Amino acid sequence: MITISHLTKIFEGKGPRVTALEDVNLEIGKGDIYGIIGMSGAGKSTLLRCLTLLERPTSGQIMLAGQDIASLSGAQLRAARRGMGVVFQGYNLLMQKTVAENVAFPLRLEKGYDKAAVQARVAELLAIVGLEDRAGAYPAQLSGGQKQRVAIARSLAMNPDIMLFDEPTSALDPEMVGEVLEVMKQLAADGMTMVVVTHEMGFAREVADRVVFMDDGYIVEEGTPDEVFGNPREERTRSFLDKVL
Repeated sequence: MITISHLTKIFEGKGPRVTALEDVNLEIGKGDIYGIIGMSGAGKSTLLRCLTLLERPTSGQIMLAGQDIASLSGAQLRAARRGMGVVFQGYNLLMQKTVAENVAFPLRLEKGYDKAAVQARVAELLAIVGLEDRAGAYPAQLSGGQKQRVAIARSLAMNPDIMLFDEPTSALDPEMVGEVLEVMKQLAADGMTMVVVTHEMGFAREVADRVVFMDDGYIVEEGTPDEVFGNPREERTRSFLDKVL
């Protein structure tokens, strides 16, 4: 489904030249769940932003369904992005809109949208994330976990082929983490292709099909959860896991 080949991202500006990603290669199949782990600054979030073209790669290819999305722009890029649902650690909700209006927002941007169909889809999505009873609430009236579940529902609105999560629980109190992870586990059970940058080792261990450990812009290790957590090949991976487990 996604083939990343020799992906490199270099930031250049007034300060020092920073290589955030270097020669990253990854193959993600339909229905795969990839957990991406590593220390802060390892390049995990930059990789996710390159997948959505929020950051343009310096070099390399990102093939999605046979199309190099790194070469797209304009209407073609917008069409490719419709197939991706993205959830960041900041909820990015519209504070003056209700929960239902936030979830409906991307649907209402479509030309000739049908009001009844949008309402039905919003109700369906809120049921998926367990927030049917909060449709008329505003973001300020929600807990952090509820806000993140609204963000997930909104990202599902366009029926994406793949969901990308960038530390979706990092801003949450421990008691709120579980409710968000339960929604993600349900998406995994339903066969959604997912790439999850996460510090939740339990999720990576229990739910991911593959785990990627990144350090200093490189993929240091990739394997099944049992391989990476149980018997890592690389010393850098072992050192990281010793600190977080």
